[in-house]
Amino acid sequence: MKASAHLTINGPEDILGYIPHTLGYWPSRSLVAMTMQGKRLGATLRVDLPEGPATRRRREEFARTVADYLLADTDANGTLLMFFTNDGWSEPAGPHISRDLLADLESALGLAGMPVRDAWYVGDEYWRNVYCTDTGCCPLPGRSVAEIRDSRLNAEMVYLGSSVGEPPGALSFDGRGPEEKPEVVAAERRWADQLHARRASRPQFDRVLDTWELAMNAEPRRELPHELAGFLRATLGVPSWRDAVLVMAAAGRPAAVAGAEQFGIFSPRPGLQATGPSLEGRPGTSAGPAPAEPASSASAVPGTDGATVPADAVPSGESAPAPIPGYGEVLLGLRPELPDWNRMKSLEEVMLLLVSGGPGEAQAAAWTAKGWIEWCRGRGSFAHASLDRALAATPGYRLAELLSEVVRRGTICGWAARREAAWQKFGTDAA
Repeated sequence: MKASAHLTINGPEDILGYIPHTLGYWPSRSLVAMTMQGKRLGATLRVDLPEGPATRRRREEFARTVADYLLADTDANGTLLMFFTNDGWSEPAGPHISRDLLADLESALGLAGMPVRDAWYVGDEYWRNVYCTDTGCCPLPGRSVAEIRDSRLNAEMVYLGSSVGEPPGALSFDGRGPEEKPEVVAAERRWADQLHARRASRPQFDRVLDTWELAMNAEPRRELPHELAGFLRATLGVPSWRDAVLVMAAAGRPAAVAGAEQFGIFSPRPGLQATGPSLEGRPGTSAGPAPAEPASSASAVPGTDGATVPADAVPSGESAPAPIPGYGEVLLGLRPELPDWNRMKSLEEVMLLLVSGGPGEAQAAAWTAKGWIEWCRGRGSFAHASLDRALAATPGYRLAELLSEVVRRGTICGWAARREAAWQKFGTDAA
């Protein structure tokens, strides 16, 4: 993670202009809550505003849920609230539901030690301060949204390379994805036939990881050769290999290998020779499978507790290396302390290239991988949209269903909940 650039906020226009860059899109019918750490901006949370008549009990539950999420920022001592809605702009006091909800949010956040410091209404055309009801100084319907789009901080974010895109799920998706590539589909079928008998092969597992590392190391990632794309798509049809690739991207190859050993996916019997696209002359890869590594000590519950190094294997006077994280810990963002965000970005780019190869399970796996990466970043809306695409490609795809339930429940990835580990779009701080 690169060093943070410090962005200075001079007024509400800068705060409101920062939100779409943080989320990646301009929200609608949403509450956006941002924690404050003294004068520094902290974590950002976006949730859908309640629809229809909301009882007092529903509003209070909603407010408590928002406060519970924001408690993940243990350094927070204040909150800013933004109601993105087009309702009620003709009323000086603002939308009725927002007024009632604001009172419940003020109560819940105050009890949580994060009192509301300021709040705004933001619509498609106008914005104004929630607490300013004097039409003399805050004339209706409000100030132009152009002030937000033209703010100094918004210009700085654009200069840094940020852009505000379409909301997640804004584009219709029928499950077919981009136009199918017959050459990739044919290659995928050939490789799938060859790999079927090698699913339990340790040398084949190593060859699979070699090839995925090749794809993630390649620059630029505009298009993959048909044989390579077909092979990668075929490997996604083996759940243990798919999971190993996700773990390798976030936590490194040793974690992927140790977890596979713990789950006992390898056969002790000699099998067919490993196969795959030629890796000759590719930087950072070998022409054949990597040598097998000795099995790590297994935990009592595979995939939960990481493999460890025996104490007597560590030379006197040296500290033991950190335990290798298990698959479950990595997939939930609990370990390692800091994931390899750059590597995960590379994996995301490869997965998006594989989506266009054709329909089926590989497309579902690629969308699921993207959904998991977005969830790890703390972008639940983008994760939900990607997982919907996975289930449209292959209804009932198990990993997509499991992750969709995690996202639906509002579970926050462990990394996203910790400031020191959380993904930063541009490595910037704002204050």
